[in-house]
Amino acid sequence: MDQNLDSKTQFLDKINYFYNRNKIKILFILITILILIISLAIFNQINERKNNLISEKYIKANVLLSANKIEDAKNIYEEIILSKNNFYSILALNTILEKELINDKNKIMNYFEVLEKTNLSSEQKDLINFKKALYFFKTADVKSGEELLKKLIDKNSRLKSLAQEIIVK
Repeated sequence: MDQNLDSKTQFLDKINYFYNRNKIKILFILITILILIISLAIFNQINERKNNLISEKYIKANVLLSANKIEDAKNIYEEIILSKNNFYSILALNTILEKELINDKNKIMNYFEVLEKTNLSSEQKDLINFKKALYFFKTADVKSGEELLKKLIDKNSRLKSLAQEIIVK
């Protein structure tokens, strides 16, 4: 029992000695960790606010579109695409293409380039390329559309079967 008490006392003495020798280092590490945690929380909060703002803009654009305020809706969709939001930018471009809000091929191609440069998952990039290929077919640029579809097929994308179907037709 005495030996057990001595070993506990020695252990506490070692910890106390270590703490006294390295007070500044320990304090610095703890403050650094605290600052990193606070910074991460602030960064996440800012991103969440941005995402909420963009989602509100998307809803507003949809409401404007349904109220036949096409020009205002188109401007908001363009703003959403240029925001490079991973989710709403793709939806905004899809709505522009589906509702034929913009007829300028160069502008549409620019939007595709903006989305391609965005940090998207592989599946999302494949979807963008698939939509781009369909847009090429729609604008009578069949060769470019086929090239994109062949890339999707060679890549063994989830959209491979759809791409093969379109090329066969």
